[in-house]
Amino acid sequence: MTFDCALSAPADRAGAILTIDLDAVVENWRRLSARLSPAPCAAVVKADGYGLGAAAVGRALSEAGCTRFFVAQLDEALALRAALPEPQILCLGGLPARTEATFVHHRITPVLNHLGEVDAWAAVCRDRNAALPAAIHIDTGMNRLGLSPAEVDELSADPTRLAGIGLDLWMSHLACADEADSPVSGEQLARMTAAVARLPKAPVSFANSSGIFLGSSYHFDLGRPGVALYGVNPTPGKPNPMVPTIRLDARVLQVRSVDSGMTVGYGAAHRMTRAGRIATLGVGYADGYFRSLGARGHVFVDGVPAPVAGRISMDLITIDVSGLPDGAVVPGQLVELIGPNRPVDTVAEEAGTIGYEILTSLGRRYHRVYAGGVAGKKAL
Repeated sequence: MTFDCALSAPADRAGAILTIDLDAVVENWRRLSARLSPAPCAAVVKADGYGLGAAAVGRALSEAGCTRFFVAQLDEALALRAALPEPQILCLGGLPARTEATFVHHRITPVLNHLGEVDAWAAVCRDRNAALPAAIHIDTGMNRLGLSPAEVDELSADPTRLAGIGLDLWMSHLACADEADSPVSGEQLARMTAAVARLPKAPVSFANSSGIFLGSSYHFDLGRPGVALYGVNPTPGKPNPMVPTIRLDARVLQVRSVDSGMTVGYGAAHRMTRAGRIATLGVGYADGYFRSLGARGHVFVDGVPAPVAGRISMDLITIDVSGLPDGAVVPGQLVELIGPNRPVDTVAEEAGTIGYEILTSLGRRYHRVYAGGVAGKKAL
């Protein structure tokens, strides 16, 4: 017997392969841009591009024409700036103490969330004798971040507090945009419209992914979709207007015959009611495949569904392949966990969560393959 002495490729060593279609992300951005037009469309790439890789996603969208990107934290902004030297990057998390110089040096636009931050940024602008850009968040009902109604009153009574700031954007965030019939969105829209009418004139951003589909009255001057870019349905209960962006395939490690009455996995949680075959996959909850999918989830083997059998382990999943022909499942074979037969939203529903959490939990142990665009080639 002879052995190939060549070193193994990363794809051969991985327990699962995550394929990210950057052309699909761009297509989703274009669809959202068309719906928003004439308002431009930004891109939210926080949480490492919702788990897909902010640098790769950002480069692909920048090449497609996107000029504004939103992240949540300053370190995210700095990492993105290394990949995108020119586009505007806005940081939703405000202006933490002692970070002002970092914002200025790296040309990161802060989203100011309370009057203390407004005053601090105004002082920076005066000190540097420059109208440095900033966005200001108005809370219209989320009660998380943003100027409270009392602070809006205070600012409207004394707009000189904005003196020196390059006011780039007023913005707010919708709480129930994915519930088309909820009255909350309309109430927030009324509050936002009333607030900006009392404040110095500047562009307004209000619509998130689902908000874009509430109608043109929500579009204002800039849309900032997030999860819809990555293929999650922004219109629950209706056909998904977005295209899927990822495929996750797990490798079969072993296939074994199991007799009737035998149990599978931790806690002996699954008991075979008849003799059959169990395949073990090289993915687990450490990779972001949720424990709640145990005994509830499904995978697809060459287009044929196979149920998860027993609990999800840290590194392994067991599936019942008794319904497939003998020899149809072999070690080394790839099995679809997310893909054409298993959209992200379907996996999320079975897991009892939302597509956002499925995407942002995608594990770092997956071998990642970027398909599409120059950005994809750079990301490899």
